[in-house]
Amino acid sequence: MTAYSDLAAHFGRIAALSNAVGILQWDSDTMMPNGAAETRAESMALLRVMRHGMATDARIGDWLAEAEGDETLGAWEKANLREIQRLWTVDTALPADLVEASSKAISACEMRWRQARAEADFTGLLPYLAEVLNLQRQIGRAKGEKLGLSPYDALLNDYEPDGSSAKIDALFDDLADFLPGFTQEAMAVQARRPALAALDGPFAVETQRALGLRLMAALGYDFERGRLDVSTHPFCGGSDNDVRITTRYDEADFTKALMGVLHETGHALYEQGRPQGYLSQPVGAARGMSLHESQSLLMEMQACRSRPFLAFAAPLMRESFGGSGPAWESEAMWQRYTRVQPGFIRVDADEVTYPAHVILRYRLEKALIADEMPLAELPTAWNDGMKALLGLAVPDDRVGCLQDIHWPSGGWGYFPTYTLGAMTAAQIFDAACTADPAILPGIGKGDFSPLVTWLRANIHGKGSLLSADALLTEATGRPLDASVFKAHLRRRYVEEA
Repeated sequence: MTAYSDLAAHFGRIAALSNAVGILQWDSDTMMPNGAAETRAESMALLRVMRHGMATDARIGDWLAEAEGDETLGAWEKANLREIQRLWTVDTALPADLVEASSKAISACEMRWRQARAEADFTGLLPYLAEVLNLQRQIGRAKGEKLGLSPYDALLNDYEPDGSSAKIDALFDDLADFLPGFTQEAMAVQARRPALAALDGPFAVETQRALGLRLMAALGYDFERGRLDVSTHPFCGGSDNDVRITTRYDEADFTKALMGVLHETGHALYEQGRPQGYLSQPVGAARGMSLHESQSLLMEMQACRSRPFLAFAAPLMRESFGGSGPAWESEAMWQRYTRVQPGFIRVDADEVTYPAHVILRYRLEKALIADEMPLAELPTAWNDGMKALLGLAVPDDRVGCLQDIHWPSGGWGYFPTYTLGAMTAAQIFDAACTADPAILPGIGKGDFSPLVTWLRANIHGKGSLLSADALLTEATGRPLDASVFKAHLRRRYVEEA
């Protein structure tokens, strides 16, 4: 055994434990009875402490030091050492009791959030969320001291390695200046169209599910390694080679759940396409959440809200629901799926106004982690931000600051990756379509194999071999460039509308 093989075996065991946590978390979010919450929280906390103990094993430092001098290692093994070193530095910053306390607080807060959201009761959630926030601040400070980062940037690092709030501030301030005027311009263009006829429901959940499964298959989802279920908040989870997605249904409107399925399928395709030979190793992991979100948004926004895809999908929708008339034509579906209309709910937001939802959350969570704003003032600050960014008066906290599970589940630092992902998606899709002219015609026939093949070779199969910046530059010829995203928006919502 060499030091590197010792490390690989050790992190393989950590991956196995992480897989168990992933399936238990999926079950908690989909079908676990409420009465099991306390017992499940204890089990999850123990498993996370065990995983933390393995990830901070003192032998890792010795193995790393010895493996660094191994000249027989190839590019993937050297990159794996880099990733192990990065993870070990972060993990050793946290004491086990803080990991355990955070896990228990998150489990309790997630369960209370479900009730609070349904009842629009921020006051009832406040003490639970305050405990999660307190522990996240401690985690951010501990990691930040080890990494030489601010507490917020240390939390961001968990989702976006090498990311920084300074870079995000510049990108988001630019978008915040661009989007209000562009939103009005896009809405003026669509206002000149005839009114869309309504799609008459109800739309049975089982029919919606069947259509979703059919389109998941068209995109290339492997049902031998995953499944589709229902949850309060749509997500992609599970474990290696068991990649599960969820959505939520509304019998009055099938269009939201369908795009939710396609969005999560984009995440799942990334997970299913990671390098099998390194699946249990850090180098085999997806390279940050901006890239992960780019894959979901590439499928949903770039590909599946395009005219070619909707020309393929509209007949399937008519067939599934027995629809007829102008409302079911592909051009009407395109107009429906590209309609710009400021709204309260992030996951239902259109492509143009969505970044405003993210910018609001990013600014708020950064202020909360820095203790620049009392948590009790979150609803007021949220409502003020929605008014300033989207011109909306929030009627209650259910459609306001209680709508997302991210903060109750400890996902502080995650939100900016959504809009970073949207910009990345535009750039990757543009590069893919330029590299392979068969991609758009294929999408128009329901054949996503040219696109998925390109993504497998240039994004999915790379794992964490490269940094996000290097991967994007290698795949598209340049680092992240917001002008590509802006050009996409202008083309879709003004020039081609």
